[in-house]
Order: sequence, then C-alpha cells, then structure tokens
Amino acid sequence: MIDDFAKEYLHGDLREMREAVLWKLDGLVEYDIRRPLTSTGTNLLGLVKHLSIWESRYFGEVFGRPFPEPLPQWDNTGERGADMWATEQETRNEIIDRYRRVWEHSDATITALAIDSPGYVPWWPRPNVKLFNILVHMLTETSRHAGHADILREQLDNSTGTTAEYATQQHDAAFWDAHRAKIERAARAAVAEPDHASSTKSS
Repeated sequence: MIDDFAKEYLHGDLREMREAVLWKLDGLVEYDIRRPLTSTGTNLLGLVKHLSIWESRYFGEVFGRPFPEPLPQWDNTGERGADMWATEQETRNEIIDRYRRVWEHSDATITALAIDSPGYVPWWPRPNVKLFNILVHMLTETSRHAGHADILREQLDNSTGTTAEYATQQHDAAFWDAHRAKIERAARAAVAEPDHASSTKSS
C-alpha cells in the first residue's frame, strides 16, 4: 500500500510541474518564448522541448517501452544542446503537442509498472534503476526547469506563480522598481556590516 501511495504522490507532483512549465508560455508572443534570456541561451520554448525529449527517454526506452516517434539519439555528440532551443522551422504547437503526447506515454508506463520495476539508463554511471528512481529524477528535473521558466517569465513581464490560480498579483513598474531598490539598498548596506565582512574573509 505504501508503494502505491508513493507512486501516486510522485506522479501527481510530476503532473503539476509539467503544467506549470507549459503555463509559463501562455500569453507570450512567438519571439518571447524563443529568445535567449541568459548568457547561455536559456529560453522558454527550449525548456519544453528539452523536457519532452528527456521524459520520453526516461519513461520510454529505460523501461523497454520506447516512445513511438523519432527522437535524436542521446549519445549523438553532434546534436548536444540542440534540445534546448527551437529552430525557426519548429512551431510552438508542434513542441507543446509532442510534450503532451510524451505525458500520455509516460503516464501509461507509470500506471503499468510497479514502483520497484527495473529499468536501465545507459547514460548513468549506475545504470540499473527502479521506476521509483526515475519518478524522483523526472520530478526533480521538471521542477528545476519550472524554476528556470519562472525566472525567465519574470524577466519578461514580472509574472510569477505556478498556475493562473496562484499567480502573484501584478503590480506596475513603479512598484517593482521600488521593491528592487529596497533589496539593493539592503545588499549594499550588508557589505558595510563588520560581521558580514569578517565572515567573507574567513571563508
């Protein structure tokens, strides 16, 4: 009974995080979901593409249940990083729809297998795994990228939150300028504090 509870608990949280990632694209124009917003090129649509490819692998080939659509090979060094951004030929709907199809395939695998069902991850140092390991891994990975998406979306329009229901109430630019200035003042003032200065030197 505890195994069934653990599987459903992890699966439920994974479902929520998937939706949170997709919600970050809502209401944005094509350029904003694609453009790089960090020095390494991180972008919103690329995060969705990345998650769709890797979730399809983890709940697909790892358990001998490959996703039925063609995907780049995980060990193709020439394609490294290509899963993190969308080409001009790839459409928003194409990438989002594939992610949702991956969900369906993954959900079928999770439902069909026991939490201690064995799998094999050839790109891991310890390749022999259980469904439990992969559930935890994909929940962690999706949550991590949902956090990335949250920061990217905040840069674009100050929007935060995991769903529309729990979205942070919007404020105007003047509010956020004042809020940021308050935090900046505190950061600068902390530098002048003797305790902070000594802890920095000792570390």
